[in-house]
Amino acid sequence: MSSEQPKHQTEQTVDPIDSVEQTSATEQAAPEPEVILADDAEKQDLQAEYQAKIAELEAQLAKANEQIQEQKDGVIRAHAEVENIRRRSAQDIDKAHKFALEKFAGELLPVIDNLERAIGAADHENEELKPMLEGVDLTLRSFLNTVAKFGVVEVNPDGEAFDPAKHQAMGMQESEDVAPNTVLAVMQKGYELNSRLIRPAMVMISKAKS
Repeated sequence: MSSEQPKHQTEQTVDPIDSVEQTSATEQAAPEPEVILADDAEKQDLQAEYQAKIAELEAQLAKANEQIQEQKDGVIRAHAEVENIRRRSAQDIDKAHKFALEKFAGELLPVIDNLERAIGAADHENEELKPMLEGVDLTLRSFLNTVAKFGVVEVNPDGEAFDPAKHQAMGMQESEDVAPNTVLAVMQKGYELNSRLIRPAMVMISKAKS
C-alpha cells in the first residue's frame, strides 16, 4: 500500500470543465475560412452580368424606339405623298375640264372673225341691208355669249400697252398722240379660254417719231 501511494500522488487530475473551456478557446482562436470573399466575388460577377444585360436591353429599346420613329416618319411622308397625288390629280382633272374645249374653241374663232368682217364691210347706210346686218349682229352677239359661258373671252387691246404675252405685233407706226409701244389698231382679236391664251391678238403698235 505504501509503495503505490506516491505514484498516485504524482498523477494530475483534469477537471472536465477546464477541458471544455480550453477546447472552446481553441475553437475561437482558429481563423474562419474566407467564404465572404468568395461570396463578394460572385455578387460582383452577378452585378456585372445584370448591368451588361440591362445595357443590352436599353440598347434594344433605343433601337426599337428609333425604328418606331422611322416608321412614324415614313407614315407621315406617305400621307403627305398621298395628299400631293390627290391634289395633283384634282388639279389635272380641273384643267381637263377647263381646257377640254380648247381645240373646239380654236375652230370656232374663224367663224367669229368672218361674222365681224361681214358686219365691218357692209354698207350700214343702205336701208335694204339693215335687217340683214341686224340679224348678223344678233348672231355674232349670241355666238359670243354662248362661248363666254364656257370660258372663252376676247382679247381686244385697242389703246392698251403692248403685251408680248398676249399680243402679236404685226408692225410699228410712228405716232405723237400716244406713248411708244401702245396698240394703235387691232387687226385680229385674240381669245382666252379660262385665262389661258388660245390665240394672241394681232396688233399695230406705236413708236416714237424719228
